[in-house]
Amino acid sequence: MKFLCLGYLESAKMDARPKDEIDAIMSECTPHLDNFYKSGQVIIDAGLSSETKCLRQANGKVKVMDGPFIETKEMIGSAFLIEARDMEEAIRIASLHPTVQVASGEQFGWGIEIRPIHYFESGD
Repeated sequence: MKFLCLGYLESAKMDARPKDEIDAIMSECTPHLDNFYKSGQVIIDAGLSSETKCLRQANGKVKVMDGPFIETKEMIGSAFLIEARDMEEAIRIASLHPTVQVASGEQFGWGIEIRPIHYFESGD
């Protein structure tokens, strides 16, 4: 079974900190990412830009809007896809990700949401 995991953060809190401080915190992620990838169950892992466009159909036409569409203090900063037997195993694999392993991330609201995928088709 495949699971989509979304990494959240409070970008305003991170943006308020000096770049060298954030760089130091981000460098703490590397060993955790190595363990995460070694699980053999990571299909894809992607960091996301803050630039967002939202698409909706309006009056029979596709409308493009600046996003994010939903107002929240948290933004999605990463997304990854994993393979796991069930939610329990998905939690175990996702818990290897730096989002919940790097203690410094707590001050920036780092967290992960895990969602089972009902269908998946590759474009290959």
